[in-house]
Amino acid sequence: MPNRRRFMKFASLGSLLAFSTKAQQIPTPKQIEGPFYPSYEIKDKDFDLTKIKGNKDKASGELIEIHGRVFDLDGKIIEDATVDLWQANAVGRYRHPHDDNKAPLDPNFQGWAIVPSGKDGGFKFKTIMPGAYPIGKKRLRPPHIHFKVSKKDYHELTTQMYFPGNELNKKDNLLQKLTKEEQALLIAKKVNSSPTIYEFNIYLKKV
Repeated sequence: MPNRRRFMKFASLGSLLAFSTKAQQIPTPKQIEGPFYPSYEIKDKDFDLTKIKGNKDKASGELIEIHGRVFDLDGKIIEDATVDLWQANAVGRYRHPHDDNKAPLDPNFQGWAIVPSGKDGGFKFKTIMPGAYPIGKKRLRPPHIHFKVSKKDYHELTTQMYFPGNELNKKDNLLQKLTKEEQALLIAKKVNSSPTIYEFNIYLKKV
């Protein structure tokens, strides 16, 4: 009988230890905001970046959709988070006065959106595949989309989303200084081809 009680004691202790050491979801890694956050207000900041209200034509480039959800580190959905995003156009030019890239602006590309996460924590937007652009004379930044996500009682997150399979990812200093686990959280998953849809989930840490 004493042996049985000892066994049950250690079994319970082992279960408690296993539960307490269970790996928790890590937060989406932070990345720099960069110099091209939109510097002036525009009226059209809806979920469709491929057209500007009042323009007949649509933005040039490969049409894509980004779908995602916002979670806390316990995997619970976060509704009504503010998802603020901006990006370069199809040839790597930002709609920003300080972008000295010689690539042309696209007058039909919105370039910036602010969308809320819904009751299921979800958000989605339609855009074009951003182009790579030069950093200095010898480097190119891979295609990416900037995100700034905020919600009361959570740490605000500024980060960047990358695309799977792009060779420039392997040479990007910002991405490569992260661990493989962290990199995986910043590289979207392609979940559909027609239309082209990428999935990008975001994990916020409570204050």
